[in-house]
Amino acid sequence: MMKVITCNVNGIRSANRKGFFAWLRSEDPDFICLQETKAQSDVLSQDEFVVPGYQAVFSSADKKGYSGVGIYSKYPVDSVSTELGHPYFDTEGRFIQVQCGKLRVVSLYLPSGTSGDARQAIKMELLDYFYEHYLEKMIQDDIRTIICGDWNIAHTKQDVKNWRQNQKNSGFLPEERAWLDRVFDECGWVDAFRALNQEDDMFTWWSYRASARAKNVGWRIDYQIIHPQLLPSLSSVSIYKDEIFSDHAPLIMEYDYAVAA
Repeated sequence: MMKVITCNVNGIRSANRKGFFAWLRSEDPDFICLQETKAQSDVLSQDEFVVPGYQAVFSSADKKGYSGVGIYSKYPVDSVSTELGHPYFDTEGRFIQVQCGKLRVVSLYLPSGTSGDARQAIKMELLDYFYEHYLEKMIQDDIRTIICGDWNIAHTKQDVKNWRQNQKNSGFLPEERAWLDRVFDECGWVDAFRALNQEDDMFTWWSYRASARAKNVGWRIDYQIIHPQLLPSLSSVSIYKDEIFSDHAPLIMEYDYAVAA
């Protein structure tokens, strides 16, 4: 059984102080995908972020203390890619991909548009670019792919509390949700969580304000989106809430899949 964990840590140093890496060691996953590490290579190479038995690769933003993604792999990594050919992806540390045999694992951090119209326009530009230059292409090859990450979009009203009030907010705008419709319905990618769990109020992110987490007023914006050929191997999905490492919760999935050359 292959276990894959993804989590937006909202600062890798902060998450570590809250016990994230101790918890990871107890979970013993095959792949760990992180978003919003907020750290450069001099920090990420420190002993506290070295996990024995794993190869770690990162992509940091040019701007210190901002964005950043990473992957820990138990398996030998055949190749690593950190660039998609778009400056906002490539300078903000929003994408990293490893290939291990016939498996491709991605850690993705799509931008938020909550800071204003200009940033929302950049977000929509990046969504279209990612669809055209990555999603449409990768669905066509025979490499099984798992795209982990914080997509900063809740797909349906089932995926956000108080959905009526949020329809004009970035992350639940009609055009963002329609883009995810295209990802699933037209392109053919699969929302792995919803393939096994159709329950309401299954969230992965909560605001730090107004006791949102305690009241479970949240959003499901973290995903493992998979190539349809992986769907038959999907075994279990869960959101880990027993401990709090950041404003996001780890998303855990198990696949009846053997990584092989």
